Amino acid sequence: MAAAKTWVILVLVLSMSLCGKWVRAQVHHVVGEDRGWDPSTDVASWSSGRTFRVGDKIWFAYSAAHGRIAELKTKEEYESCDVSNPIKIYKDGLFNILLDGEGIRYFVSSNSESCKKGLKLPVEVMPQEPLDAPKITTSENAALGLAAGPTPSASAQLSARFVLLVAAGYWQSCMFV
Repeated sequence: MAAAKTWVILVLVLSMSLCGKWVRAQVHHVVGEDRGWDPSTDVASWSSGRTFRVGDKIWFAYSAAHGRIAELKTKEEYESCDVSNPIKIYKDGLFNILLDGEGIRYFVSSNSESCKKGLKLPVEVMPQEPLDAPKITTSENAALGLAAGPTPSASAQLSARFVLLVAAGYWQSCMFV
């Protein structure tokens, strides 16, 4: 029974430290996979069906022979391969970009010929996928995971109720922050 209480307290402390906000694993997308950012790679096919979310990273690996990678501001610049006013030019050959906000980001080859042949990538960044919040169990036996056995003392029952009451109050306060 002491082990069950320890696990309940550990789970509650961990849950409270997150303040009810569950985190999702960050996804790393390697553009073009094995071939990388290359004119022979069909980046449009690579990106189709992929979901990019806030918090994910995209990785670019490329040869300087194919030009640098430009991040552009507008769809018009992207469609016309106009790299005259980029947000940023990436020139390291291997880099990653944190997708830190929702919206569409446009990446193109700075080599206009490669860009016009399709070496460009729009990335629509979606919000983080909401995760289901945990359910607070109101059943004392379910919360403590007790098997059939001796009945806990009145003080143990009171302690379990108090822990659940405090946890429920804390969760509620986190939701309205």
